[in-house]
Amino acid sequence: MKGTSVLWLLWLISLLCGSTNQAHLIVSPSSSQLFEGDLLSLSCEGEDSPAGWTVRRNTPKRQRSRCGDGWGKQVGSSCTITYIFRRDSGVYWCECGEGITSNTINITVTGGPVILQSPVLPVMEGDSITLLCKAKSTPSNLPAVFYKDGSFIRTESTGHMTIPDVSMSDEGLYKCHISNHGESPPSWITVTGKPTTTAPPSILAPPSTSTLSSASTLLSVSTPMTTPIQSTAMASPSATALPTDSAPPTVSIHLPLVLRVVCHLVVFCPYVITTVLMVSLYRQRPSATAPHPHPEQKLTEDFDVMEVTIEHHF
Repeated sequence: MKGTSVLWLLWLISLLCGSTNQAHLIVSPSSSQLFEGDLLSLSCEGEDSPAGWTVRRNTPKRQRSRCGDGWGKQVGSSCTITYIFRRDSGVYWCECGEGITSNTINITVTGGPVILQSPVLPVMEGDSITLLCKAKSTPSNLPAVFYKDGSFIRTESTGHMTIPDVSMSDEGLYKCHISNHGESPPSWITVTGKPTTTAPPSILAPPSTSTLSSASTLLSVSTPMTTPIQSTAMASPSATALPTDSAPPTVSIHLPLVLRVVCHLVVFCPYVITTVLMVSLYRQRPSATAPHPHPEQKLTEDFDVMEVTIEHHF
């Protein structure tokens, strides 16, 4: 019974995670680099309420540690680190149940004087991004030099560098330098291609009754002459043409709904099979012989049988 309760609990947790859309990890401030001592907020967000999602991370010292387990404070599906240290550098993500994860975000915490604020998520082709070279000791923007893969790009007087109409060639390792302050750690910027859209398949309606009757009449015509039926069909193409107004409107297939149903089936089927097997094993156990309701009467009946047997032998 205890094992069955655990299975039902795991099934409910998996169903709760699967019933919501895929969650995404959002960080604030939206930067892959932070100064030591900054505040970092991480939250699991989605179209539905991301109940059951927790924030986890991988660092050089610990793997798959959960928010609240020695670092950060978990409230609902959000995690807050009020004072971030260099040891907090690592990979962060959202997780629900066992193996259901969101996107990952790399966070670098530096004790140096300069950081490069860059997008934490991949950039799509055609979009524009802005990089900010920021010094810790000076709140105002200073002139900065930007580099990509170790090569000089250009100098910006305000510390901002905008890349319009991003392409795959813009993917790489970026860093910046502010005179009399220092250089930032490098940050990798990922560029993804635009998603390709395909027209959903259409569902054709079955031929109408008039079309079927025309086709059956055409097939039932006797041909005593040597002219084949195919020539008759070619002579009257209008008799077999499908009416243009009988086709229904195009029906689009909702892929997320299909994936959700498949996910529910994959999660639900093992527990149903396990429950059926447990019930079957329980029913097949040998049952103990029920005791006689009146032991004295049973003993008297046994003696009577013995006497009858003895008399029969004599």
